[in-house]
Amino acid sequence: MHKFAKKAAAVAVATGISLGGLLVSASPAAAATYGGECGSGYKVVNEDNIGSKGTVYLTYNSSNGYNCVVAKRNNPGSAILMEAGLSVSPAGNHWDVYDGGYYTTYAGPVYLHASGQCVDWMGRITGTEGGDRGTNCG
Repeated sequence: MHKFAKKAAAVAVATGISLGGLLVSASPAAAATYGGECGSGYKVVNEDNIGSKGTVYLTYNSSNGYNCVVAKRNNPGSAILMEAGLSVSPAGNHWDVYDGGYYTTYAGPVYLHASGQCVDWMGRITGTEGGDRGTNCG
């Protein structure tokens, strides 16, 4: 009987370890969430997926009339090319404010006073773009 108890305990431990490994490996990839990168007073007013790589956030501060854009990765890691842009609509061939470079977590924040105007905003991570044009008017 003592032998049986040892064997049962060994099986339970092995099963627990393998189930634990399955649970860890089956967890979904982390999604980007806005973490206040633009500073106090800025609230998310729009967002868009950057493919499966991250999210671009458009925020607005009603007390000063400024918009802010941040492009944020789902899974921060080694530095990769990331960009954030913001313009009064229509942007044409350039962004009024732009940040691009090799970052580990997010590009931006970029700020633009656009109270009462439509904006074009974007985030790009290694060539995949998200954002919109002519939105959040007023």
